[in-house]
Formats: sequence, C-alpha cells, structure tokens
Amino acid sequence: MRSIGIDSGSTTTKGVVMKDGKITDYLLLPTSAKPAESIRKITQSLHAERADRIVATGYGRKLLTEADKKVTEITCHAKGAVWLNPDIRVVVDIGGQDCKAILLDERGQVTDFLMNDKCAAGTGRFIEMMMRTLEVPLEEVDAFAAGREPASISSMCTVFAESEIVSLLAKGVEPGDISLGMIHAICRRTAYFARKMKLQGEVFFSGGLARFEVFRATLEHYLEMPVRTHELAQYAGAIGAALM
Repeated sequence: MRSIGIDSGSTTTKGVVMKDGKITDYLLLPTSAKPAESIRKITQSLHAERADRIVATGYGRKLLTEADKKVTEITCHAKGAVWLNPDIRVVVDIGGQDCKAILLDERGQVTDFLMNDKCAAGTGRFIEMMMRTLEVPLEEVDAFAAGREPASISSMCTVFAESEIVSLLAKGVEPGDISLGMIHAICRRTAYFARKMKLQGEVFFSGGLARFEVFRATLEHYLEMPVRTHELAQYAGAIGAALM
C-alpha cells in the first residue's frame, strides 16, 4: 500500500510517501501566501495520483480536497514521533507559529497535550525574525552560537525583542551572545510551558528547530530530561499522517 501524508504547517508544508511501512520519499516546501499552492506542488511532486490513500494534517489540512482523511496535528505528530523513536513518552514540537507538548502512554497513545498558538514568542518564526535582525541565516545558528555566552533577553514579544536586540548591538554586545541568549529564552519558555504537565521518560523534539543541536541541547538543559530527535523530526506530522 502506498500512502501519502501531508502536513500543511504555517511556515512549511511537508509531504511523506510510505510504502509497506517504510518511507520511500519526502519533500518540504515553504508555505507561501497561498497554502493551497504549496500543497498542490507537494502532491504533484510526490505523485499523489498513484497513492492508495492520502491523509492531511496541519493548519491547512482542509485545503487538500482530495484527501481521504483529515486528522489533527496532535494525533499525527505523536504517531510520527513514536514511529521515529518508539521509546519516547513526551513530544515537544516547536513549529513556525505554535508550540506543542504531548504526553504519551506506554503504547504511544496521546494522554494529554498543551498547545500555544496565540503568540509567536518562542516559535520558529520568532527566532527566524530575530536572526534576520542579526543578519545571520538561521541555518548557520549552530556555528554562530558555538562557544558564546548567552546575553540576557528580557522580552519575548517579537516587537519588543527586536528593539532589545538593536539596543544590545548598539552597546557592543557580540551578535553570537545575543543569538544564544535568544535560544536560551525560547528553550526556557518552552520547558516552562511543557512542565505544566507531568513529564516522564524521554522527550522527542520535533519541528523545524529540532534540526539544530544548540536548540536540542539547550532544551534538554532546561527540561532536565533526556531530549532525543531525528534527522526527519521536522516531518513527524507528515509521517504520522501517512501512517494513519
């Protein structure tokens, strides 16, 4: 059986093809101002017409009219994360414009979750905008923050944080210290958010920021729990959709 999972997120759209329980293809594209267009490009590239089943998740899931099923991102992220790492009991996902913490039982079923989608603070979009202020590509954040000392960032409001960064730069604070300070602020906020629930076991870190080691290590520091990830962690939602 050939199944396709589509995760239409606020920042990126992901697609995964699975056949007989194995990933055979995957693709990620930026979610444009026209999310339906990004979905169309993904489905065309992954040859959706050959699929036995298509399942959609994410903010734009209702835009995929040809989907056989549309499932909430909580269910799909949990299922995809467990497929990538069966030993986990918690999923922390930092997306483009939201943050999710999901508790799992020993069978990998969702028992509780929290979701923050009311504010951009602590999301991928926040760090992307702040790194743009520092004139450093987000993809270089691991090297840029390596060996630095985190500057104190007091505001997590996107507007005020940008003003604070400009002020720190004017005072001669090193940009690398500022970037690490932002990472600590995000991970500290995320850990506080996640620990509103009773966490236990290993944590799986998914979402776009999970591809950067500095975020994984800093989140582990604030959670005081083992934090795992995977090279396909950003595709967890799409994987879960394909598995459905």
